[in-house]
Amino acid sequence: MRIAMIGQKGLPATYGGIERHVEEIGRRLVARGHDVSVFCRLYYTPAGAQYHGVHLLRRPSINTKHLDTATHVTWSSVEATLRRYDIVHFHALGPSAFAWLPRLHGARTVVTVHGLDWQREKWGKLASWVLKQCEYPAAHFANRTIVVSKTLREYFRDHHHCDAAFIPNGTNLPTPRPARKILPLGLTPGKYVLFVGRLVPEKGVHYLCEAFSRIPSDMKLALVGGMSFSQDYVDLLKRYESDRIRLLDYVFGESLEELWSNAYMVVQPSTMEGLSIALLEALSYGRCVLLSDIPENLEVAEECAVSFRSKDVDDLREKLAMLMARPDLVKQYEGKARDHILRQYSWDKVAESTEALYQNLLARRR
Repeated sequence: MRIAMIGQKGLPATYGGIERHVEEIGRRLVARGHDVSVFCRLYYTPAGAQYHGVHLLRRPSINTKHLDTATHVTWSSVEATLRRYDIVHFHALGPSAFAWLPRLHGARTVVTVHGLDWQREKWGKLASWVLKQCEYPAAHFANRTIVVSKTLREYFRDHHHCDAAFIPNGTNLPTPRPARKILPLGLTPGKYVLFVGRLVPEKGVHYLCEAFSRIPSDMKLALVGGMSFSQDYVDLLKRYESDRIRLLDYVFGESLEELWSNAYMVVQPSTMEGLSIALLEALSYGRCVLLSDIPENLEVAEECAVSFRSKDVDDLREKLAMLMARPDLVKQYEGKARDHILRQYSWDKVAESTEALYQNLLARRR
């Protein structure tokens, strides 16, 4: 099959859950003998970049908060239509508005909904309204719609009468790394709490900073992530910055692996998600996770994590202090985490399910 991916910022993935999703399934589809092209934005994918036989098509965009995705996806959709792929796979709500276009020349189109983007707090009222209207094309413009969580599947069934395919995100089962590169950051193994993700309001990092700052402890809080058109929010978080609360910007590769491997525990305080890859990675490293009780988080973690009431700083502080004082309980949750991920979530299974969906669409066309 000749397959194109549209909507992601690019590859190789340095940040972003959608980028990691496309990276993992893209290289596996290539290994299965398919021809995969990924449309990439110039500022994200460096010139000359390569990734496991995936064709990286660097194309322009107007790199502003409201025009970046729209301009890049418009260009990519037109080009994908002219290139006559077998499958054109759009990722996220906004790009789904173009899912009809490649169908004009006989391609089959797929949309994966990674979350209800209009709920993200970084968007103003107009942008949120526009993104919410994109639910309809996500449900009806493509030949097939995929959602990454059961919660999203129920939402699209109830609101759009769309029988979406459920294919979750996955993760790899990593080998923990000893602490070396993180030591110059002032972090001691087992003596820091970790958050990994974009620093945007819906990740709830401000609730975590407020709760952590109220707990007397020599433990540190490491916040790993960067901006996504969210400078005002990052400025807010910097007010909490101290020797105990550290903003580390984006961290990649072995350094990030060390951070996961040596954290005392991980906190996921988000107020909205699709299916969090950061949560999957935390569990895959065998970390004890404290997470907000939104349905998407509880669906992933089941009984393998501790939850607190979303947006409730007092409850977050109470649960955080309890776990910091109970290393024995933390160890119990660590023992559950990796086995749960190994049974339930695998990028190989995600790629197999996606490939089977593509093949079914092409068989129907024939």
